Amino acid sequence: MKPTKVEAVMVEDVVTAGYGTPFKEVVRLLDEHRISGLPVVDEEQRVIGVLSETDLMLHQTGTAGAHPVGRRARHDAARSMAGTAGGIMSTPAVTVRPDTTVTEAARLMTGRRVERLPVVDEGGRLVGIVTRRDLLQVFLRADEEILRDVRQVVLVDTLWLAPGAIEVTVRQGVVTLSGQLERRSEIPVAVGMTRRLDGVVGVLDRLTYRLDDRRPLPAEQAVHGVADDWLRRL
Repeated sequence: MKPTKVEAVMVEDVVTAGYGTPFKEVVRLLDEHRISGLPVVDEEQRVIGVLSETDLMLHQTGTAGAHPVGRRARHDAARSMAGTAGGIMSTPAVTVRPDTTVTEAARLMTGRRVERLPVVDEGGRLVGIVTRRDLLQVFLRADEEILRDVRQVVLVDTLWLAPGAIEVTVRQGVVTLSGQLERRSEIPVAVGMTRRLDGVVGVLDRLTYRLDDRRPLPAEQAVHGVADDWLRRL
């Protein structure tokens, strides 16, 4: 099973605001559609920012007439007094492409501490949006399904090994890989491919190797194989 892409779980009918959309209109949109944030787009539907409930609360709690100290404080004060989406939004927006895997999108969302990711095409135009809830659906996969994928996709299809060549266990989405591979370079391939599978929360690497093919060897002695191409992609 190939990793699920963002385009498979994103919502295409996206509620948006323009740069000049008034504050109250933004609040109405969030309330009417029961959402906690939305992207801000220009006339060409290019994403220029994202508005969240946090941004709106900052606007509401800003104190007019205060004397902020520091660049960040002055920036927050300016946002708090802005009356349109363009003045309140967080920018630049953190976005993903439709062909981004769900796992990669989840890591980006966690790393950047955002709750939604606008999905854009090559020109930066909005084509959809994904939220934490959309992405978390993938992590509901049963451990047995993940185990089958690791054995088939990683061991058989990628490394050309027998399904039982190394020991694979899965508990609550955490995959443990144990045993010995032929080459050292196959370890990051096994771990990297496993980590990309749908539903995998984490990977415990307990693999060893028989041959250290990472050390420089004379051209006539260099070992080549299935791992070489995958290493260039990881």
